[in-house]
Amino acid sequence: MGILAVLALPLLLLGISGIIYIYQSVRWLLSTSAVQNKVVVITDAISGLGKGGARLVLCGRTWEKLEALYDALISVADPSMTYAPKLVLLDISDINCIQDVAKEILNCYGCVDILINNASMKVKGAVQSISLELDKKIMDANYFGPITLTKAILPNMISRRTGQIVLINSIQGKIGIPFRAAYAASKHAAVGFFDCLRAEMEEFDISVGTVNPTFICSYHRQPAPGNWEASIWKFFFRKVAYGVHPVEVAEEVLRTVSSKKQEVLMANPIPRVAVYIRTFFPELFFAIVASGIREKMKTEEEN
Repeated sequence: MGILAVLALPLLLLGISGIIYIYQSVRWLLSTSAVQNKVVVITDAISGLGKGGARLVLCGRTWEKLEALYDALISVADPSMTYAPKLVLLDISDINCIQDVAKEILNCYGCVDILINNASMKVKGAVQSISLELDKKIMDANYFGPITLTKAILPNMISRRTGQIVLINSIQGKIGIPFRAAYAASKHAAVGFFDCLRAEMEEFDISVGTVNPTFICSYHRQPAPGNWEASIWKFFFRKVAYGVHPVEVAEEVLRTVSSKKQEVLMANPIPRVAVYIRTFFPELFFAIVASGIREKMKTEEEN
């Protein structure tokens, strides 16, 4: 009995880990099958989606980027299980061209099953240093562009009473981070629009989901050093600087499509806590942010 008792816990843990692994594997298979043979439109390429057997329509601002992604997808794909992607030029910030591009997208396969709004434009700087013209450009790229394309594709989905729309947004659609006012405003606006759209599309069996990473990068980087980071500001926001790899985002988008998730927050525990503090203890959140700004400015003056 003594030996059995000693071995029981490791065996139990091994069994649990095996079950978890199987569960995750099954979920991944289900998520890839969710896009099998579906027409998936992506407004800025996420290469990880190309392996799910989807009929991809890749949109981007330059042929060079689109062709490079095309070659990358074809090189790793099984020709018997995948479709060659369609390429469409699209500058999401050019609102006047989106209606025509939407027609081109629909002409590729005659319909759109899944629309993934992924294009985004960033800007960093103090409010008084960012021109109103740049503010408007950010809003066009991050808000008016995605909703214009969505509205252009929506009638096709409504007529078929099926479809999925995914917005890859940002954690800054949930909390405003100083020196990113225009970007945060555009992301807040997008969240508001797609929250309303989700409720309105329910009667047509069209699901709407948002994926909110800290930010998307091609590698993980360390935050820039500085004395001010030793403050409470660092405790809440330093890990916002740890980006999410595009492959991680692609995998989460597949899970979102498969499970028809309404909202996903891709962030480390600290940014998650910041979101909850902003929601339930706003005065504490504002005090922390203000404290961080004062310390940052003081450090810059000393340097």
